[in-house]
Amino acid sequence: MKKLILVKYAPEIFLKGLNKNKFENKLRGNIEKKLKDIDYKIITDQGRWFIESENLEVAIDRVKRVFGIKELVLVTQVEATPEAIYEEALNKVKASNAKTFKVETNRANKKYPKNSMEVSREIGGYVLKGMAGGISVDVRNPECLLKVEIREFGYVWTNKDIIKAVGGLPYGMNGSTMLMLSGGIDSPVAGYLMARRGVELNCVYYHSHPYTSERAKDKVKELAKILAGYTGKVNLNVVPFTEIQMAIIEKCKEDELTIIMRRFMMRVACKLAEKHKVQSVSTGESIGQVASQTMEGLIVSTDCADRPIFRPLVTMDKEDIMDIAREIGTYETSILPYEDCCTIFVPKHPKTKPRLDDMRKSESVLDIDALVDKAIEETEVFVF
Repeated sequence: MKKLILVKYAPEIFLKGLNKNKFENKLRGNIEKKLKDIDYKIITDQGRWFIESENLEVAIDRVKRVFGIKELVLVTQVEATPEAIYEEALNKVKASNAKTFKVETNRANKKYPKNSMEVSREIGGYVLKGMAGGISVDVRNPECLLKVEIREFGYVWTNKDIIKAVGGLPYGMNGSTMLMLSGGIDSPVAGYLMARRGVELNCVYYHSHPYTSERAKDKVKELAKILAGYTGKVNLNVVPFTEIQMAIIEKCKEDELTIIMRRFMMRVACKLAEKHKVQSVSTGESIGQVASQTMEGLIVSTDCADRPIFRPLVTMDKEDIMDIAREIGTYETSILPYEDCCTIFVPKHPKTKPRLDDMRKSESVLDIDALVDKAIEETEVFVF
């Protein structure tokens, strides 16, 4: 008898047809990367994956953050005999302190002499006898749902042994993106959601020294570290943005500052993506949330892009975004009071319905290519 972690990966992976093995291999590789510095072994039993380790708590804490895994289950492995399975089932129900229970059995090993219904019925009788009337069966809403799988070995657990994981698709299976990572609440959530769909993350942060402090940069570094806790690695490009902003302030209309600044950010992100062979750009924009995120504003900023722009939060309410931020661990860092470059130069009355031709004309007084190229040249890269 031993304790193991049953890995249940996202049902979507089962739908990949002939590509299923590619997704499974990527997922397994990502699990192995998470566990590389601890003793562990991955065991397979008739298509199921189990992790064996001397440090199950650490293994669970790491693997539940691997994209593509829906649930982890702490199971007890026993010999595939009625005596061993039924006794462990009774122990599990006793430990649950429940007043009602239900048994569900999956007999994957067809050599086992009884079918799933027969096993469930016999386990139920064994538990009722062993509990001597201290529990009853409830097939609709049991306090204790007892699960039994019979493969080469028997595996027993209850609903209390299930640990929710992040779900999604295996990281690295769906291309790459350059995330515009600010110090706010939205963009880390956008990055998380892109990574959850299997997209490899690279990040760009626009730093306006001396108007934004080193603490603002450190805040973004911390957010990148948190995201790396899910992805395994994140490259953060810190772009000096002061010269670009000052040129816009000096030569462009005040109410156009924000939207022209967003156009430059898009150009820089695309240029970095080209340099590092990244296929797309992602932002934390949500339609209508701020002045630059009107439909017109998004159209004007997207005009500068030379590759797909993804906005995974575009239809989400702020409360929903904040809930995800809390869940993934970025919220407390995001609300630290260190301003980024988007907040320190906000005009009193920003243009909310910019016209593309007007914006192109307004920024034509700037040496756009020179400003972008210089910012790219002076970019710092941090790896987390």
